[in-house]
Formats: sequence, structure tokens, C-alpha cells
Amino acid sequence: MRKWGPLVAVCLGTFMLLLDVTIVIVALPDIAGELGASLTGLQWVIDVYALVLAALLLGAGAAADVLGRRRVYAAGTALFTLASVGCGLAPGTGALVAMRGVQGLGAAAMFATTLSLLGAAYRGRDRSFALGMWGAVSGAAAALGPVLGGVLTQGLGWEWIFFMNVPVGAVAIWLTLNAVAPDGARGTRRLDLAGAAAFALFAGATTYAAVRAGEEGWTSGRTLAVFGVAAVALVLFGRAERRAVDPLLDLSLLRRGAFVTVLVAGLAYNAAAFGVMPYVSVWLQTVLGLSPVRAGLALLPLAAVSFVVAAAGGRLLHGAQARFVLGGGLLLIGGGTLGQAVLDADSGWASLSAGLAVSGVGVGLVSPALGGAALASVPARHSGMAGGAVNTFRQLGFALGIAVFGTVATSRMTDVLHDGGAARELAGGGAAALRGTVPDEVLRTAFASGLDGALTAAGVLGLVGGLAALAWVRSPGPEAETEAKAESERDRGDGVPAVGAGAPASPGGA
Repeated sequence: MRKWGPLVAVCLGTFMLLLDVTIVIVALPDIAGELGASLTGLQWVIDVYALVLAALLLGAGAAADVLGRRRVYAAGTALFTLASVGCGLAPGTGALVAMRGVQGLGAAAMFATTLSLLGAAYRGRDRSFALGMWGAVSGAAAALGPVLGGVLTQGLGWEWIFFMNVPVGAVAIWLTLNAVAPDGARGTRRLDLAGAAAFALFAGATTYAAVRAGEEGWTSGRTLAVFGVAAVALVLFGRAERRAVDPLLDLSLLRRGAFVTVLVAGLAYNAAAFGVMPYVSVWLQTVLGLSPVRAGLALLPLAAVSFVVAAAGGRLLHGAQARFVLGGGLLLIGGGTLGQAVLDADSGWASLSAGLAVSGVGVGLVSPALGGAALASVPARHSGMAGGAVNTFRQLGFALGIAVFGTVATSRMTDVLHDGGAARELAGGGAAALRGTVPDEVLRTAFASGLDGALTAAGVLGLVGGLAALAWVRSPGPEAETEAKAESERDRGDGVPAVGAGAPASPGGA
């Protein structure tokens, strides 16, 4: 246990924080029924977690470099665990959304330090094994969420999707404090508080505007005003980074086409693979009438295939060019998602199975490959910054995907129902309430049309991301490899700095 204790501690925490990105998906109808949540409320129950995680990840990495990786990871795990209790005890939608935000804060502290803890604990083949296991756990966590969420929701109640984090978090904290070596000499990095605040405002305003657009339209005054705030925040972030002594993101990296492409690929990956899943879950349960367990099992092809591919891919694809693995994986995700967009009023859960399995192959390929692609796209001294940025864009893609695809789905439902309010109620799990006034055949047709539209948009995004990766992502050349080796030798005395502060780019993470 002494040798592999750090790996177990990091994998437990990573699995827990990434599982909570998607574990609530199958529980949404039960949450809506018990707490009276609207479609917008349900979107925020999922979105606020991914949003806070994305907005604070770069800043958390920089803080860990100053305060110590083990300390920040343990504190983040403790905060995440306590917030999980708050989620389970939440008396209303507002309280649940607030506690999910606190969960995201703890998750950012954990996720920012996972790779650096492993890099400091292992060398050589042990490090390769540790990173491979971490990548497999990361790749499967988000996909497994709906399955486990269904079992817990039906067996114990939706609250237990959060209460289950308590024993897992306690074990992770104990292992961290007893098996992970204390940090060596800490860095002298200065915290870029202005940059962190500006990026958080940009991410929050962009997601909020996308959610509001689903109710008020993309051209409404409020939607455009919030998008304006996001644009101003982005400008302020750029100014802050140019002036910062230790910026969260070196803006010169954005002149590298390969790096920008990896960021876009990370956003497209999470949006295309997981952004429509909440609405699929609502369709399975409220329209088709499946139980939470059966709804989770209907999504099992994605979880099972992605785990197998991610676990085996490290060995089988060792040495393969990142652009082919990343681009091919995104094309599979796009194709598999488009393959699910064949629903009509008579469709059942089996209509999704083949497409989910194809997408699962893509998820299993992309999840471990993104980190290597990020590392290959920048100089070695910026590897941690690149890793933090690509993980940030992944979570931002998930949050934006839910908001944007929800807008597409409700728009298509409105075309069938001719009532925007009824469409939003249907998308939010209110099929039972509408059946008294709307024929069941019409409800099934409307929801299938909405899902087809959202799945088509997600599939196209995956295909575009895949083609971009094939065209512009590059493997490192001899000079980059020499530089990376020199950087590794310099860091050997103190492991690897935190993500966002000089750590290797993450090979996984949902």
C-alpha cells in the first residue's frame, strides 16, 4: 500500500470528482419532482459544477504551487466531501445549485493537483503505469456516472448520489495524508488573482447567457447584455495576463495553431460526448417510462466501451501520432452521436445502443490522448499551463454543451407543440403533467424531434473537432523532446509542479 497508496488516493479523488459531473443526469426527473425544479434549474444543477471547476482550475493550479500540492488536494477533497453532504440535504433547487458550486470549488483544487502528485510519486515504468491507470479511471468516470446514478436513485433516493462521496472522500483524505509524501521546496509563483477573477466572470457569463437564451431567445436584450459582460471579461482577462508576472495562461501560446486546436478539441469532446446526455436521460424516464436503473443501463454501452478502450489504449496505441488518435476519436464520437439522431415517436432505448457504443470507442481514445496532444503543442516549460488550459476547456465544453443543446432541443419541441412553455416543461421532465392536455403521441414526437436536433448539433461539432485535430494537431519534434527531457531533469528534485503551473498535461479527465 505504501508504494501504490498515492495512486489509490489520487484515483479515488479523481473518480469521485469526475463522476459527479454526470452522476446527477439520471436523477434529474426525481430531483425535479421532489424539489420542483424547472428546466433552467435542472440545467444549473449540472452546469454550475462543471462551470466552477472550469473557471477555477487554472487558478487552483497556481495556488497549489504556492501552498503545496498535497495540502491543496487534501483540502479540496475535504471541501468537496462536505459540499456533497450539503447537496444531499438541500431543501430546494437554489440550495442544491449553491452546494454544487461549492463542490466545483473543491473539485478544482483536487483536479489541479492530481497529475503533479503522481508525477512526484512515481518514476519510469511505475509512472507510466500510474498515469495509464489514472487515465482509464478518468475516461470511464463521466460515462459511468449515469449508470451508478440510476442504481443509487432508484435504490436509495437521489440524495445518495451525493452521500456516497462521504466514505470515498474520507478514505482519499486519509491516504493522502498517510501515503503521499510532503511537498519539497515550494515555488515562488505569484497568484494571478485578477486573471482568475476575469476568467471566472467570462466563463460564468457565457454559460448563463447560453442558458437564458433557451428561455428568452438569443437576440433578447438580457441575453445580449450578458454576452456583452462576457466579452468585457475576456478583454480584461487578456489585459491581466499581459501584465501578470506569473500569468495563468501565456497568451503567446494562442499564436500556436496546434495548441488552439487542442483547446477546441477538448471543448468539442466534452460537449459532443456528454452535452446531450441529460436530455436523453429525461426522455428515457419521463417519456419512455424507464426506471432510473434501466435508464442508466440504457447508457451502459458508452460507459463500458470507453473504459475498455481507455484501459487498453495506452499500450496498444503507444507511439501513435496524437492527431490520428485524437482526430479519429472525435470523428467516432461525432459519427456515433449522429447515429443516435434517428428517433421518432415509436423509438425505444435500443435505438441509441449502436451509436452509444461507437461514441464510447471515441471517448476511450480521446480521453487519454488529449493530454499528450496538449503537451506536444507547446514548449516543455509551458506543459502544465497547457494541461490546465485543456482541462478547463473540457469542463467549459460540458457546461456550454448542456446549455446550447438544451436550447436546440426546446426549439425543436416548440415547433411541434407550438408552445414554448410546454416545450420547456417537457424538456425539464414534465411529460406526466402535460399528458392531460397533450396527446401522448404528440409528446413522444416532440421530444424525439428535440433530441434529434440536439444530437445532430452535437454530432456535427464532434466531426468538426475531429477534422480540425487531423489537420492541425502535431506530434513533438526532436527539439521539443530534448527540451522536455531537460525540463524533467530540472524538476526531478521536486516532482512535477501543479497543473497550470508547470505540470505535464493531463492524459485524462472527463
